[in-house]
Amino acid sequence: MAKSSRLHIAEAASEGHSPRGRRSTVIAAAAAHLARVIWPRRSLITGEAIAGPGGIEPDLWPSLDFVRGPICARCGEPFEIDVDRDQVCGDCLVTPPAYDRARAALLYGDAARAMVLALKRQGRRDGLALMGSWMAHAGEAVLAEADVLVPVPLHRFRMAQRGFNQSVWLAAALSRRCGVRVCLDALVRRRSTPSQAGLTADGRRRNVQGAFTVQKGAVSRIAGRSVVLVDDVLTTGATVEACARVLKRSGAARVDVLTLARVAGAGTHPI
Repeated sequence: MAKSSRLHIAEAASEGHSPRGRRSTVIAAAAAHLARVIWPRRSLITGEAIAGPGGIEPDLWPSLDFVRGPICARCGEPFEIDVDRDQVCGDCLVTPPAYDRARAALLYGDAARAMVLALKRQGRRDGLALMGSWMAHAGEAVLAEADVLVPVPLHRFRMAQRGFNQSVWLAAALSRRCGVRVCLDALVRRRSTPSQAGLTADGRRRNVQGAFTVQKGAVSRIAGRSVVLVDDVLTTGATVEACARVLKRSGAARVDVLTLARVAGAGTHPI
C-alpha cells in the first residue's frame, strides 16, 4: 500500500476516535433519530407508520405477488403450467407485439396497486430504491443487453399538472442499480391523451395512436441501440407498443420493456 494511502487511512481512523469525530457521529445519529420521529417511515402499501427498515410491514410481504417463471418469452405473461424457457404465448404467436420482450417485477394485485398509486398520485419516492432493485432482478436478461433506458413520457400539460413523471423516477432508480444510462428526452408525447383507465384494449390502442415521437436530437442516441422502455404498469401493452414502434422507426436495434408491475390475463384490478 502506498504511503499516502496508509497516511489517509490513519488520519481517518484518528478522526473517528477523536472527540470531534465522536461528537459528529453522535450529532448525526441524533439528527437521524429526530428525522424518524418527525417524519416516521411509512409503509409503501398501507401508508401506516412502521418501525425498522424495508418499507413494508413484515406480515404484508406475502401479499406481493412477484412474477416468477415460467413466463412467455415475448410478453412476459405468466404461464399456468411448466413450459419450455423459450415458449411464446398464443397471443404473441398470433399478433407479435411491437416490442421484443417485456418483463415486470410484480403482478398487479391489491398490494402492487397501492404501491403504484402512492408513487404516481402521491409522489412517494421513498420506495424507489427497493422498486429499482426488484425491476433490476426481473429484467436482468434485458438489462444485460441494454444500451439505454427510455422512460415513457408524459405530455407537457400532464407534467405541469403533476409536477413529476413516475416513469422517469423508476428509470433513474433502475439506472443507479444496473448502471445503464437514461435518455430522458428520447421520446416525446406530442398529443395529450385522456387517461387510459377504464378503456378497453382497442380503446387504449386508439387513444395512444400517433401520440409519441422521437425527438430529432435524440435519434443518434437511439439508432442501432438496444433500448429498454421503462414504465410503472403494463396493462394491455398499448402505450409501450406505440412507443416501441416510433423507436424502431428511428433505428433502434431492439426495444424491450421493463415495468414495476403488470396485469396478468384480463386483469380485475382497476388502474
